[in-house]
Amino acid sequence: MNERLKKNLVLQGSILAVAGLISKVIGFIYRIPMANIMGNTGNGLYSVAFGLYNIALTLSSYSMPLAISKLMSARLTKGDKKNAHRLFHDALVFAICTGLIASVALYLGAEKLAVFYKKQGLEMPLRVLAPTVFVVAVLGCCRGFFQGHRNMVPTAISQVIEQIVNAVVSVSATAYFVGIATGENAAAYGAMGGTFGTLAGAGTALVLFGFIFIARQLLIKKKEGGPDLGDMPAEDHKLLVKAIFLTVLPVIISQSIYQLGYTLDDFIYGNLMVFKGVDQNTATQIQGVFNTQYNQMINLPTAIATAMASATLPSIVASFTRGEQDKVRAKTDSVIKINMLVAIPSAIGLAVLAEPIMGVLFPKLGDKMEVAVMLLRTGSTAVIFYALSTLSTSILQGCDHMRLPVVHSGISLAIHVAVVAGCLYFTDLGVYALIIGNVSFPLLVCILNCRSIVKLTGYKFRVKDSFIKPLEAAFVMGMAAYLVYTLLKGFVGMLIAMAASMLVAMAVYIVMLIVLKAVTPAELKRMIKRR
Repeated sequence: MNERLKKNLVLQGSILAVAGLISKVIGFIYRIPMANIMGNTGNGLYSVAFGLYNIALTLSSYSMPLAISKLMSARLTKGDKKNAHRLFHDALVFAICTGLIASVALYLGAEKLAVFYKKQGLEMPLRVLAPTVFVVAVLGCCRGFFQGHRNMVPTAISQVIEQIVNAVVSVSATAYFVGIATGENAAAYGAMGGTFGTLAGAGTALVLFGFIFIARQLLIKKKEGGPDLGDMPAEDHKLLVKAIFLTVLPVIISQSIYQLGYTLDDFIYGNLMVFKGVDQNTATQIQGVFNTQYNQMINLPTAIATAMASATLPSIVASFTRGEQDKVRAKTDSVIKINMLVAIPSAIGLAVLAEPIMGVLFPKLGDKMEVAVMLLRTGSTAVIFYALSTLSTSILQGCDHMRLPVVHSGISLAIHVAVVAGCLYFTDLGVYALIIGNVSFPLLVCILNCRSIVKLTGYKFRVKDSFIKPLEAAFVMGMAAYLVYTLLKGFVGMLIAMAASMLVAMAVYIVMLIVLKAVTPAELKRMIKRR
C-alpha cells in the first residue's frame, strides 16, 4: 500500500469518525427535551421499542455497509469494476428482502410483543419503527457502495443530516402527539411521536443518496461517456450472495449478543416486576429512567472515549499485518491509555455530580428524580468498562482474532442474564439489579478480552500508568468538583454551581495529570499525530 493511499484511508476514516461523534452528540442533545416532553412512562415504552427495533436492524441490515464496502473494495482493488457492481446489486436485493421481512414481522408482531414485554401501548411506536427497518436496510447498501469506493464523505454527510432531521422531527412530533393525546394511551402517543423522527431521518438520508447517485452517474457520463466496467468474467450471483452472507454473519452474531442483552433486560425486568406485584405503569416508568436518563449519560462519554481511541486502531491493524509485534504492543498501550484518560474521569464526574446533572437536564423526572440520581451514582463505573470492552474487542479483531470477542460476549451475556434474573427474583433490588448487570457485563468482557490480548500478543498492561494515575487524578478532580458544587449551590443555584464545578474539575484534572506525570511529552506528541 503506497503512502498516498494510506494517508487517504486515514483521512477518510477520520472524516467518518468525526461524523459519527457529531451524530452521537446531536442524539444526546435532542433526547433531553424529548425525554422531558415524553414523560417517564413514555420513555419506558420508547426505550423498549428501540431495543426491539435494534434487534430487527441487527438481524436484517446493520452489517450491510461493512459487508458491501469490504467485498466491493476487494474487487475494485483488483480493477474488477464489473463484479463490484454486480455484488452491490445483489447486496441491494438481499437487503431489500431481509429488510422487508423484518419490517413486516415487527409490524404484525407489535401487539404480541406488547403483551410479551408487559408494556401496554408498546405496539404504537413499534409500528412506526417497522418501516424504518426497511428504509435503513436500503440506506446501508448506499453507504456501503461509497465506502467500498473509499469515499466516506457521502456516509459522513448523510449521518449528520439524518441525525439533524431526526432531532427536529422527534422533538416536534413528540410535543404534538403528547399535546393531542388523552387518557391511558397518552404515553404511547408520546413514544410514537419520538419514533417518527427516526423514520424521517433515515428517509431523508436515503433521498439524499438518491440525488448523489444521480449526480455521480451524470458526472461519469459527462467525463467518460458512460461507466466502463471492464471485461473481467462475471461472478455467479449465488457465489456473490454467499460471500455477502458469510461476511455479515459474524457481525450479526456479535451485535446480536449486545442487543439481546438490552432487550432481555427489558423483558426480564418488566415480567418479574409485574410477577412480584409491582404496578405495570410504575415498572415502565422506572424502566424508562434506567433506559433513558441513566443510559444516555453513560453512553455519551463512552462514545467520546471510543472515538478518541479509534484513530489509532487502523495503525494497529497495519503493524499487525506487517508482523511488527513490538509496534502492535506499543500502540495498544497508547490507545488504552487515551481511552482511560477520558473514561475514568467521566465515570467519577458523573457519580459526583449526579444530582445536578439529572436536576438540570431532566427536571420533569418528578418523583423519579431520586431514583435517577442513585442509578447514575451507583452505575457510572459502567463507562470505564464499556469503553475498555469496546476497545479491547477492536484490538482483538484488528489482530485477526474475530471469533474471540463473540465468544467472550456470549459467555458474559449468559452470566449477565443469570445475575439480573437472580437479583430481581430473589431480592428486592428492583431496578438496581439492572445496574449490577449493566456493570458486570462489560466488566466480564474486559477481563476475558484483556486476558486474550496478553496471551496472544505478549502485551503487558501498565496498570500504574494506564489506570492508577488517571484514577488518582480523577479522584482529586472529583473531590474538587463536589466541594465547589456543595459550596455554591445554595447561593447561585444548581445550574451555575454545576457549570462552575465542571470547569474547576477539568482544570484540576489537567493539573493532576501533569503533577503525577501521567502523560509524557512523547505520548502527547503521538496522540496529536494520531499514530
